[in-house]
Amino acid sequence: MAVYTDITDEELARLLADFDLGQALSLKGVAEGVENSNFLLETETGRFFLTVYERRVRAGDLPFFLELLRWIASRGFPSATPIPDREGRLLKTVRGKPCAIVSFLSGLAVRRPTAAHCREAGAGLAQLHLAAEGFPGSRLNDLGQQAWAPMFAELMGAADDLKPGLAKTISSDLELLAARWPKSLPQGVVHADFFPDNVFFKGGAFAGAIDFYFACVDAFAYDVAIALNAWCFEPDGSFNITCARQLVAGYETLRPLSFVERAALPVLAHGAAMRFFLTRLHDWGATPAGALVRPKDPLEYERKLAVHRAAPDLVLFGASA
Repeated sequence: MAVYTDITDEELARLLADFDLGQALSLKGVAEGVENSNFLLETETGRFFLTVYERRVRAGDLPFFLELLRWIASRGFPSATPIPDREGRLLKTVRGKPCAIVSFLSGLAVRRPTAAHCREAGAGLAQLHLAAEGFPGSRLNDLGQQAWAPMFAELMGAADDLKPGLAKTISSDLELLAARWPKSLPQGVVHADFFPDNVFFKGGAFAGAIDFYFACVDAFAYDVAIALNAWCFEPDGSFNITCARQLVAGYETLRPLSFVERAALPVLAHGAAMRFFLTRLHDWGATPAGALVRPKDPLEYERKLAVHRAAPDLVLFGASA
């Protein structure tokens, strides 16, 4: 989350005039993440989040995201629920940009997840996968394996600027991933951005997830692999096997992985690290001046790529009994 678009009091009043939320009491920008402008909104009826969609999210995808949130909420998954206006519309416009108001989801994200947090997060991810079953919408993963090589073709210079010789290494990784990427794994709607800052806890228990704006139809095990990378690496770059085992064990309390899914985790985790390295590398030089946000360091995921490259079966320890 970030702030690229300021909203005046008059613009906010015109927006809220279409809702039964009362008048605005406060509007505060939230300076995290890199994708959209986000605001904590307080009105006479409660607390909400207002998101103005800025980058990477295509306007045509927004109905999928918002309807998905409404679907999983109706099936008991704790998430921020879109608020319809008086005519039932979830998607609105402010300053010529699409926007939406969602309910406030209480809870706290953790900066240094413990093994117990990882187990809860794994169970929460499985709960999400099950809650999304039957959702009639569909969206391809436009940041999936097929997109990585074309994306990197425009970033090779940036890679070598970041670390001399890195472009050659990444090109080799991409060739390997293209050759080994698994097909026909069980799939459905996945979060695709299940990071600790997008997951809330209360009293150590999973309390919900936010930021579904990369959600798409892909392999469930790929979502698990994204989470393994996001939750189970230490600040020094080492892979925490205990956390990985707990994350997978938590996931399997609700949705056991098949043998084929377990066997695919190494290449899926390698690919998941590639996806976030590439988008971070792109954002490293593309964040607008003056935005209330710092782009995330692509070298964090370059180091994770190196771990998967050197020890490709490491994540299998997280999937073992």
